[in-house]
Amino acid sequence: MDLRPALVVHFGPTPIKNGIHRVVNSLWRPTSSLPVLILCAFAPLRLCIFCFLFFLLFCTSFPINRLAYNEPMRTTHQFSFVILFFALLLSACGVQQAPVDPAYLDEIETWRHEREGRLRAPDGWLTLVGLDWLEEGDNHMGSASDTEVALPAPGVPDEVGLLHVEEGVVTLVPADGAEILIDDAHITTAQVLRSDAEEGGPDHFEVGRLTAYVIARGERLAVRVKDPEASTRVDFKGLDFFPIDPAFRIEARLELYDEPIEVTIPTAVGTDDTMFCPGVLHFEAKGQEISLRPWLSQPQSRDLFIVFRDATSGETTYGAGRFLYAELAENNTAVLDFNKTYTPPCGFTPYATCPLAPPENVLPVAITAGERLDH
Repeated sequence: MDLRPALVVHFGPTPIKNGIHRVVNSLWRPTSSLPVLILCAFAPLRLCIFCFLFFLLFCTSFPINRLAYNEPMRTTHQFSFVILFFALLLSACGVQQAPVDPAYLDEIETWRHEREGRLRAPDGWLTLVGLDWLEEGDNHMGSASDTEVALPAPGVPDEVGLLHVEEGVVTLVPADGAEILIDDAHITTAQVLRSDAEEGGPDHFEVGRLTAYVIARGERLAVRVKDPEASTRVDFKGLDFFPIDPAFRIEARLELYDEPIEVTIPTAVGTDDTMFCPGVLHFEAKGQEISLRPWLSQPQSRDLFIVFRDATSGETTYGAGRFLYAELAENNTAVLDFNKTYTPPCGFTPYATCPLAPPENVLPVAITAGERLDH
């Protein structure tokens, strides 16, 4: 029994609509649709969609007078087997991505969880609310608008004391009656503060819910202030990442210099940092030969620090670039796992001092792995 008349929809006299009509009628016939059913059961969805579109185009290429409503479809079998043929061809030629090692997935997921945990911590980068550069002499601290070191939090007095700078030494002098804590102890007399560049430093001092400490950047000193109730922390929605891609876990070869070279690195706030470059990393990504200059905190260190920009910078990732750490092996190779690249602190707060990527570390390809901007 032919049920086609009950299913017909009058689409109008255009080739495309008649082609759709023909597809519906051909797929309805049980004897001719068997290959199509086999295709739908076993072929990936993308192949089914592609083949359906091909079939539709193939149907619409026939003269309209052969697509009359009541004309038998003599080529139905041929059409169905054409679909099956192309599906099998695409299945044979298509490149299927190898499954990702579950252990590697767990490693990256753990790294992501720990990364976000550090960022959200009560003393993490999201808590920064101030960065004030110190001048030689007295630098007053407090909530008043005219103080050199702003302490922006409820309950902080207009002035709580001052930081006296003399030949690179910073001394905290509390105001009378001020509540300032160092190591949970209330201080009433002057105290020398170590910066983050000194052994055992930095020394943290607390005023209300705020924590502050001295940092050294080149020849300059500044006070960094943190607030665990900062809006950047309270309102933070979480990190976003590219899908995990093992293809971006790449082994690189380090071409060593005779000795690590001391380099001056500009930062996002206009200061300069000093680090050491041990050589040039060479590797291949997306079919291109690429090189990067890593940095070391000390000449003898084997922990490579890499700041780079790529084709995603300013588009799907932070414009100033991303950070990556890698360990240098004894054979002078290093695994660069770009799935562990992350946004520098400057991507979250204006109160951070971040090194900028050198021109040599601007990559010509898109590194679609690791941390990206929130979508």
